[in-house]
Amino acid sequence: MNKARRQQIEDIKARIAILLTQAETIKCGIELICSEEQDYRDNLPDSIAGGEKGQKSDAAIEALEQVIEDLESLIETDFCGQLDTAAQ
Repeated sequence: MNKARRQQIEDIKARIAILLTQAETIKCGIELICSEEQDYRDNLPDSIAGGEKGQKSDAAIEALEQVIEDLESLIETDFCGQLDTAAQ
């Protein structure tokens, strides 16, 4: 690999670092929303919790948890290690 492509990889690694920082911030925000929704769900009266509102809340929590898992997977991916291997 030549010097110019190695520099491009270094530039991309810096952009990935910014992206991962943003992903972590987003994940924290979604975790907060999910926690608030879970609190809401936990405090619904039984008569409402078994109905449409409870179902919608459950669906929202499940969707938020999936987004959190997907962001965690993104954050844990070793992009820089793979790019370092490519730059050798």
